Amino acid sequence: MAIRYEDVYARSLADPEGFWREAAAAIDWSRPFEQVLDQSRAPFFRWYVGGELNTCFNALDRHVLGGRADQVALIYDSPVTGSVQRFTYRELLERVSRVAGMIAALGVNRGDRVLIYMPMVPEAAMAMLACARLGAIHSVVFGGFAPKELATRIDDALPKLVLSASCGIEGAKVLPYKPLLDEAIEIAKHKPAHTIVLQRPQSVAGMIPGRDLDWAAAEAAAVPADCVPVAATDPLYVLYTSGTTGIPKGVVRDNGGHAVALHWSMKNIYGVEPGEVFWAASDVGWVVGHSYIVYGPLIYGSTAILFEGKPVGTPDPGTYWRIIAEHKVAAMFTAPTAFRAIKKEDPKGEFIRKYDLSAFRTLFLAGERADPATIEWAEEMLKVPVIDHWWQTESGWPMVANCAGLGLLPVKHGSPTKPVPGYRIEVVDEQCREVRRGETGAIVVKLPLPPGTLPTLWNNDDGYLSSYLADYPGFYKTADAGFMDEDGYLYVMSRTDDIINVAGHRLSTGAMEEVLASHKDVAECAVIGVADQLKGQVPLGFVVLKAGVNRPPGEISSECVGLVRERIGPVAAFKTALVVPRLPKTRSGKTLRGTMRKIADGEAYATPATIDDPAILPEIAEALGHVGYGKRG
Repeated sequence: MAIRYEDVYARSLADPEGFWREAAAAIDWSRPFEQVLDQSRAPFFRWYVGGELNTCFNALDRHVLGGRADQVALIYDSPVTGSVQRFTYRELLERVSRVAGMIAALGVNRGDRVLIYMPMVPEAAMAMLACARLGAIHSVVFGGFAPKELATRIDDALPKLVLSASCGIEGAKVLPYKPLLDEAIEIAKHKPAHTIVLQRPQSVAGMIPGRDLDWAAAEAAAVPADCVPVAATDPLYVLYTSGTTGIPKGVVRDNGGHAVALHWSMKNIYGVEPGEVFWAASDVGWVVGHSYIVYGPLIYGSTAILFEGKPVGTPDPGTYWRIIAEHKVAAMFTAPTAFRAIKKEDPKGEFIRKYDLSAFRTLFLAGERADPATIEWAEEMLKVPVIDHWWQTESGWPMVANCAGLGLLPVKHGSPTKPVPGYRIEVVDEQCREVRRGETGAIVVKLPLPPGTLPTLWNNDDGYLSSYLADYPGFYKTADAGFMDEDGYLYVMSRTDDIINVAGHRLSTGAMEEVLASHKDVAECAVIGVADQLKGQVPLGFVVLKAGVNRPPGEISSECVGLVRERIGPVAAFKTALVVPRLPKTRSGKTLRGTMRKIADGEAYATPATIDDPAILPEIAEALGHVGYGKRG
């Protein structure tokens, strides 16, 4: 097809209201919007003011009414349980309507919050859609998050109800969820009135009479619920992301802009058609799961895959290829970590050749920086375009991509290509001045952000301003750093704050430091993100012991690792806490995390002029060398 990207992108910036008015025609509105973009409270911009719709209606009902009732809407593929289920749009609508009735019977109404703490099972997607059907606001928390983290989200969202399951399955390991949920509710100040628990045969949960209800029984007894129209500007969900130490940020997603942006992205970015199969190999606990397992494909009329498994080990590195072949996947979206794991287990691509991938057109990678070696391996093995693209929980959909539906641009390894229509992206210095092409700076996005992006944080307008808008007036701060080349290709190189990316999961090193600092023998500590061949980044801790502590360092290190795993969860992939005599600092007391990271990654570094004691750096390098860091060149 002819490359249309440049024309479409130019128009999206020259006439954003006209551009997004046309895109909104693809959505069913119960009441037309009166204004495309309301700028009266800038920088709090709102899209499609005055309009009303229901996101669940757009994802299910309208397709049943419009001729897709018998098309498969959702495929549940679970190699860890050996099961595959298919739900047509009609069948999914029937289940979601009944789940919505189950929720409504407990007094959940429009605007109430429902917390969802579930594994990758069909009921997780049904729960999200059922909340949307009622106009309730869901907040999905990644299954298996530690009780303390779950409790902070309960206390912030104040849910009336929690939907959960008895367990999740991580590879061959069964992880009971109910004890974690019970402990979280015990810790939390806010006490949800009820929990509904999906009992799975792998681990049956104990129930608390009066509070806990059995999902199967409650759904069977429910009266199906109809859609409740909501304002386009009403929240659809709150999704928490790492914030200042101990305080997660509740990213708000509205109904109207979200539906418009996701529908537009399916065709124009991912290049799929209604009726085709689209697979995002992620989790409903992350933004990718929200946007491209549940809402995007269904709003668009595609078939979505919900996958409960791993890229390797469930049962082998051919799992992805089996799914693509069996379900005739047209386009897939996963994290580079997954491909690094597959490459490690099957470097010659022998498992790939076992399957018929003729229906597969495009692979999309996101969630962390895609290293050129991984992209090149995937290109060589799959013989299809491999598209790196970049976005965030806050944006909700891609900000920079090679838009398959607008004609693919030449690929440059290491770059997610160019800004997506709707996003004016610049690279600036600390004074918010645009830097020269090729020069590294802070990546920012000109306001107003397009539809589908966060309008604010949950009950925290001040936090939205301070976290994202204050540092670069007139721009959204991505907290990523990089550069743009002469052709307008963006290169995203690193975070500018203390959020690290572990296998596509954004985690706060500050939160880990808080845990380490709570150990009785630790005087001070630091956590950095270091390069990892499989996960992209992993956290590495440094602890300085209190004076007079004579216990074996290895014993203390093990306790520190256990603390982080207990309080943050296994998702942190925290495995090493080095005991060091002191931390390198500036004379003003700032820990030199950037220098420590370079030493750990084996990069060249210069001793900062502001360092308090240069002799400490060789000591840090020696300690890192003992655990295999710093010698990789």
